Amino acid sequence: MHTIALSEFRAHASAMIDLVERGETVLILRHGKPVAELVPAKPAAPEKIPSWKRPIEPLHIVRPDGKTGAQLIVEEREGGW
Repeated sequence: MHTIALSEFRAHASAMIDLVERGETVLILRHGKPVAELVPAKPAAPEKIPSWKRPIEPLHIVRPDGKTGAQLIVEEREGGW
């Protein structure tokens, strides 16, 4: 655990956040008394993550002619249809 005065925390906030990202805890003091504790965030359980933030698997559509969607768009733009 790292202990730091509030004035020093303000001057080195980015470095303190880096420490917390690495799993350390930072205790912030004001006039020598603890006022805050900066701790690493706990990862959210998958069921608590909103559906719009969950990773998605892209669609893999296989056409009989083997062309991708991008190839079809290029052909259409070049007048291939």
